[in-house]
Parts: sequence; C-alpha cells; structure tokens
Amino acid sequence: MRSVQRSEETGSPSLNLPSPIQTITFENHTFYLKRDDLIHPDFSGNKARKLYYFLTHDLLHIDTVVSYGSAQSNAMYSLSVLAKMKGWKFEYYADHIADYLKANPHGNYKAAIENKMIIREQEAENSEQVVGSREHFGDNILFIEEGGRQKEAEYGIRLLAKEIIEWQKDHGIEELNVFLPSGTGTTALYLQKSFHKLLPPTSYLLPKVYTTPCVGDSAYLKKQFLMLVADKKYHPTILSLGKKHHFGKLYRENYEIWLKLQQQTGVVFDLLYDPLGWHTLLAHRELLRKPLLYIHQGGLLGNESMLLRYKRKFPQLTVNS
Repeated sequence: MRSVQRSEETGSPSLNLPSPIQTITFENHTFYLKRDDLIHPDFSGNKARKLYYFLTHDLLHIDTVVSYGSAQSNAMYSLSVLAKMKGWKFEYYADHIADYLKANPHGNYKAAIENKMIIREQEAENSEQVVGSREHFGDNILFIEEGGRQKEAEYGIRLLAKEIIEWQKDHGIEELNVFLPSGTGTTALYLQKSFHKLLPPTSYLLPKVYTTPCVGDSAYLKKQFLMLVADKKYHPTILSLGKKHHFGKLYRENYEIWLKLQQQTGVVFDLLYDPLGWHTLLAHRELLRKPLLYIHQGGLLGNESMLLRYKRKFPQLTVNS
C-alpha cells in the first residue's frame, strides 16, 4: 500500500510547487516540458491542480466524498487518497468493472480499494443515473464530477497559470503556445481563462492554450467547456487528428510513440492521453513556430494496467526497438 506524503506542519500533502520546467528534444523539435507529474506521487499532474482547493481547505462539515467514472481512473485514485487523508468515506460509481480486474486487482483500482474506497458497479447513461439525484445529498457530502470537472478546479489551475507566467518573465519568452491533451477539458479551459484574467488582452505574454480530445470528439469537448464557462473567449483552441480513436483501445501507433518519447527524452508519459497529445502536436507543426510548452499531467499509476495490455498485444515492441 502506498503511503500519503504529508507536511508535518499542516497535515496537508507536501506538494512540489512550482513544478519544474525542462527542455526536451523530440523528433528533432525542441519543447519545454512542465513537469506537473512530479508534484506529488498521489496527486500528480492535473489531479493536484483540480483538487488543490480541497487539499488546502479544512471543509470540516464534510464526512463523505462521492464521485464516478472508470474503474481505472487516475482521479478515482487521487480522491481515495484525499478521503483517507481527510478521514472521509469515499463512494465511487463505475458503469463497468471487468471480471479480470475484479479477480486480479491492479493499478488505480487496487490502490483505491486499499485506501478503503467503496466502489459500486452500476450501468447508466449519465451521472444522475449513476449517483442518484444530487438533491438528496446532504451538506456533509462532497460530490466530485467525473475527472474533477467543477468550478473549484479553477483555484489550483490558476496557480498553474501564475507559475507559467512567472517562468515566461524570468526567461524572456514571448508569444508562448501551451499544449495539453484533454479528457473533460477542465484543465485546458481554466488555464486559458486564468491567463486572460491574470494578463491584459494585449499583453505580449498572453499564452494561447491548445488541446485535443482524448475521450470524445471536438463536439464533446466543446460541450464540456460550456458546462463550466459560457464565455467562449476563455475557451482553448481544439485540435484534432483525422483518425478517430476510441478511449482505452489499444493502438500500435500510440504504443510506438510512447516508447519513442521515453527513448528520446528519458521521460515516462501517460499511456492513455499523452500518445494522442503528441500525435496531434506533431500533426500541427505550425504551433512549433513559437516556443511551445507541453504540460505533463501525470497519471502514471494508470500505466500499470495499460502497459500489461500493450505488452500482451505487441510483445515485440520495446523502448529500444
């Protein structure tokens, strides 16, 4: 079982902030890489940002947290740690749990179970059917949308925006492009909004945020944006690939670029989102005419289950192949 790293002074987790930024070379192009994956082993990447409000506030009236999503969700695991740290009960709803996973717990599922998560399997068409009517939730229950898609996420993502702006100023970088792959798009959305709120619209430092949908298509991602922020001027720019990818399905080209990234940069990326992110980025090389910052959003614990599947399907592929 993994232990929660905490600050002795506050009881809250010791977060590595601001996260470092390094220079990498991939496919003969130079990128800046924001290492949010190094923030904390239990709250790495966008989960640290999305849950930052809850991590840094006492919320003494809460005794239960409820959420939903996939049975190997990175957010699920981070929420299980948050609940353990706060002394809360954690209930999680998944529309499907594979029989193999039930018989052979591993990855985020196993780690969250070890943190006393109560998981319920319930098929549904939407979140209301999964968790029931939210009107029945008492004041003691904290409801977290799938993937942490909610207004409190802006609190931590604005801190990410401040870190990037300060780094820009320190290094004299202008007209920065920022790229990150999206699930619900919460991080990309609030990052672009935060840049606009922190800088005047005419500022030469104002970064432009680009993203690509990894769960649904562009229409799905736009719908997610509108659920949080109605004003489209705060929405990031969506880029897509010509080929449609089904979330969680194994693709040889995704495994190959993941292995190639590790070989060329020495950095391990997420196996679900980052391959699509890098494929999209390399397909839109016009973004590289300006300095580009790629945000590494963590989620590496989920690689355990994905890597087992990829190795079974493509045993001949290795880092050095």
